[in-house]
Amino acid sequence: MDKGKLNNNNGVVAAKVPLPDIPAPDKAKTKTYAYACAILASMTSILLGYDIGVMSGAVIFIQKDLKISDTQVEVLVGILNLYCLFGSAAAGKTSDWIGRRYTIVLAAAIFFVGAILMGTAMNYSLLMLGRFVAGIGVGYALMIAPVYTAEVSPASARGFLTSFPEVFINFGILLGYVSNWSLSKLSLRLGWRLMLGIGAVPSVFMGLGVLYMPESPRWLVLQGRLGDAKRVLVKTSDTKEEAQERLIAIQEAAGIPLDCTDEFVKVPKIEKGHEVWKELFLHPTPTVRRILIAGVGIHFFQQASGIDAVVLYSPRIFKKAGITSNDALLGATVAVGFVKTISILVATFFLDKIGRRPLLLTSVGGMIVALILLASGLTVIDQNRDQKLVWALALCIAMVLLYVAFFSIGLGPITWVYSSEIFPLRLRAQGTSVGVAVNRVVSGTISMTFLSMTKAITIGGGFFLFTGVATIAWVFFYTFLPETRGRNLEDMDALFGQSRRKRSQYRDETIGSNGQVQLGTTASQV
Repeated sequence: MDKGKLNNNNGVVAAKVPLPDIPAPDKAKTKTYAYACAILASMTSILLGYDIGVMSGAVIFIQKDLKISDTQVEVLVGILNLYCLFGSAAAGKTSDWIGRRYTIVLAAAIFFVGAILMGTAMNYSLLMLGRFVAGIGVGYALMIAPVYTAEVSPASARGFLTSFPEVFINFGILLGYVSNWSLSKLSLRLGWRLMLGIGAVPSVFMGLGVLYMPESPRWLVLQGRLGDAKRVLVKTSDTKEEAQERLIAIQEAAGIPLDCTDEFVKVPKIEKGHEVWKELFLHPTPTVRRILIAGVGIHFFQQASGIDAVVLYSPRIFKKAGITSNDALLGATVAVGFVKTISILVATFFLDKIGRRPLLLTSVGGMIVALILLASGLTVIDQNRDQKLVWALALCIAMVLLYVAFFSIGLGPITWVYSSEIFPLRLRAQGTSVGVAVNRVVSGTISMTFLSMTKAITIGGGFFLFTGVATIAWVFFYTFLPETRGRNLEDMDALFGQSRRKRSQYRDETIGSNGQVQLGTTASQV
């Protein structure tokens, strides 16, 4: 082939075109553009949040209408989390194949079909079919939204922007609770079907909105489209120099020589999917092993500490505490959703100012206190069934609100931020999908066993168990998770490969007093 020509990824022979000299970005415009991209991508997380929130109240009416048992309720509520595994397992390869952007569109389309099936289900079997389809869509969305957001965000705002998926999960939960409360007055047969079917509406707008987003610059580089990647980076970086730094770091990670400065380049053959899995599980380096344990561990503890038990079964918890009417129960759950949504805004504004670790440790510490008091209050109520203890009821309601507040300021959003930014580029899609899979398995297990567990060890005993898990989580986070604030994504190999003392020294050298990475520092220099 002529040296002046090469094959692009569509097999078309094109003349070499040098990378364009793009003007320096307007900082205000780039920040707005990056925020818009992150918001559009993260809105797919509303799908999961709405499903969680609406099902907690809808199941009250579903159980009456379809006359199903508590065991069937557990399966109905929790099975979507296991169905997510199919979506998250496929999302890694799909996003590498068709791109991050179109994978988000696919997630919205699949959930749309699932919501329609649930909203028109006439029996338990058809309802479960709808849950299966919706679960696949949610699995895709959970995996791809934080990955895309992390890859398009500048380091200075990555924590803030990557927390958006959790923000929208919480917003979706609140919408689900409000839907329960507002539609509960309708007939038994119509009310819960509308609650579930309305979930199809936002997926349409999200699927269309995502089409206006740019593709991830890291995916573009892997396709050899350096010119397109540079244009996206300039639009989403604070300075032209930062855009160049990010492009160089991505080229290094993708194995593209730095002297390649053409619009299109031939990308070196990268690991096949099975070789990536081998590197993750069969023959990981000490650094990759540490990253994998950190990514899987934070997802495990996020769910094992009991958040889905509180969110999905809050009406049952409040009923156990002494609230009896459906209106009051659903009103209390709306309060839970409101507190959860407001609290997460705290995390979004402080993730890039004070770092991941301080928020994470504060969050889990507060959850431990709330869980101990909630478990104690529920135990006292359980042992005094003949009396209505107003103080114990107030304590339980307050501790549920405190628990979701502390969860939302740290463990909730940081799980997605942290796991989406620590995996190396070559392992990011598959590594993130593993974390999401663990997250959904643990969530599904707790959701599908909570009622049975409360019958076996009492509801207070169940929350004492969650207290123990949260305590172990705090120790794990304190000893195992390094700070990632302000780092380029390509620096994570070096960060996790160093000792604690060296990581602290590197942080002092590369991060200025304003928390920004100093230009000129790349992974190759570590």
